[in-house]
Amino acid sequence: MQQTFEAWITPIMIGGLILFMGFIIWDLAKKSNAGRFGTLMLFIVLGAGMLGYIFKVVITWILESGGSV
Repeated sequence: MQQTFEAWITPIMIGGLILFMGFIIWDLAKKSNAGRFGTLMLFIVLGAGMLGYIFKVVITWILESGGSV
């Protein structure tokens, strides 16, 4: 039962954390009056870490499934 719970809750909580970090970046851009270009740069630079984590999860999943998508 615990393994099933952990298998379901971990991706949900990580997804929620990623959404929350996206909100934080948007709020930071809004409060600093960054404009369109500044907001885009904030999302690209600060969102790169989140994107790297997502890539890691996808690559790990592909490798564990035997390399076939």
